[in-house]
Amino acid sequence: MKPEPLSRERIVAAAVDLIEREGADAVSMRRIATELGVGVMSLYNHVPNKSSLLDGVAESVMAQIEFHDDISAPWQEQVLAQARALRQIAMHYPRCTLVVLTRQLRTPAGLLPTERALATLKRAGFERDQAVSVLRAFVAYIVGCLLREVGVTSTFDPAGGGGSIAGSFDATLFPETADLYGWLATCDHEAEFEFGLRMLVEAAAVVPRAPSNTDEPQS
Repeated sequence: MKPEPLSRERIVAAAVDLIEREGADAVSMRRIATELGVGVMSLYNHVPNKSSLLDGVAESVMAQIEFHDDISAPWQEQVLAQARALRQIAMHYPRCTLVVLTRQLRTPAGLLPTERALATLKRAGFERDQAVSVLRAFVAYIVGCLLREVGVTSTFDPAGGGGSIAGSFDATLFPETADLYGWLATCDHEAEFEFGLRMLVEAAAVVPRAPSNTDEPQS
């Protein structure tokens, strides 16, 4: 069988596979060439450098997000659906998600989640500056949850690793921590994500829809 021609798509796919197996630190042009069984110089005909390759990885992951929000549904349900779509792709590509969070994508795939969210919020009656502020609050929450879920930041556990509370800290000095330790030391990520997400939606729903004081951002 004739080997598949080398292309940017094949190179990016190889990088995605490598990152999911070994992490982003394993990526180099030479390593990708080895994975594909080609000469390293042949990669440069399709990808100019490692930074461009990582942009390609991020774009590839973002392009696979499947949005199912219905614009006829209440805006709260649309926001929930959009956030869940982001989490779903992050769970499918946990290590590549860390790459996505470090890139600034201005491609259609990279901008689509922002565009959909802003359109939803403006239809809900938020002023332009309010829509941006609400979006940023949701992005901060979602990114924080994703970092925890993929292991960059840990779930709070005073004993470390779900170990015994004995000897980990002085329970007489921190009685509330000791009392709630069983909950602090465990985390149902999906349930916690949904709880916080719905809490944010409820908070956003009571934001006054007053006209903005400034029609344009200050320079």
